[in-house]
Amino acid sequence: MTTGIARITKPEDATPAEPDITSPPHDAAPQAAGSKPGSKADPNEALRSLSMPDLLAKLGASPDGLTQAEAAKRLTQYGPNEIGEKKTNELLKFLSYFWGPIPWMIEVAVILSAAARHWPDFGIILLLLLANAVVGFWEEHQAGNAIAALKATLAIKARVKRDGKWVTPAARELVPGDVIRVRLGDIVPADARLLEGDPVEVDQSALTGESLPATRKSGEAIFSGSIIRQGEIGALVYATGTNTYFGKTAELVQGAKTIRIHRFSCTICRRCLYAWQPGRAARAQRIRPGRDLEHRQL
Repeated sequence: MTTGIARITKPEDATPAEPDITSPPHDAAPQAAGSKPGSKADPNEALRSLSMPDLLAKLGASPDGLTQAEAAKRLTQYGPNEIGEKKTNELLKFLSYFWGPIPWMIEVAVILSAAARHWPDFGIILLLLLANAVVGFWEEHQAGNAIAALKATLAIKARVKRDGKWVTPAARELVPGDVIRVRLGDIVPADARLLEGDPVEVDQSALTGESLPATRKSGEAIFSGSIIRQGEIGALVYATGTNTYFGKTAELVQGAKTIRIHRFSCTICRRCLYAWQPGRAARAQRIRPGRDLEHRQL
């Protein structure tokens, strides 16, 4: 009798994992749904963990804000502070669901069924092809509505310090390095680090689902789309547009839509193959008895 001996790994054989001390737990961004432990690190994580003097030096900013000329230059470099949305022709978008490897396979099955005059198979596969296009188009349309709903919760205006004076430009004109002022009821216009001042209460339920506001102190991060529920304080913008946590959430919504459509298309393709193969098998079963009868007569 052979006895299996399992090797027991000693504690000293394993390499202990080093704790992550780059940022305190209360200052970390809420982890996005669907993110993986081995995924690429967020480039903004370093900006959230830097000390305020180092962050000011890295961004080339100061508590007095930027000049209008420097802000215009950075706006060209980083782009507007908004979530990009591609406008496409609805008809072309619908027709695109008939183009690609999976639709081609279904279309070939339709053509073969018509050439062989297998009309029941032809009707079923054609119906599945149309269902694939209709459901895919509807899913993408709904995802577009979700992006529009997310954009509707963003701030329209922002209090910004430019040339040493407080002005209220459109929030889309914010750039990294801007100094902003947020107060009770304001929607945070961009990801920012709090400057010196009293703690504020921030509602992040739109991002994290938390039912109660979170307390944020000087040096900690607040995220675009969250709402100030108590207090007033200045903040230094370090991320705008799609580089914000809010922008990455919007990208996840679009990615989830693509995965759902791809899975549905694969399901439709399998259904087409199942619809076609049983028909051939049934026809073979109908022909086989006749052949057997001929053999018996011979």
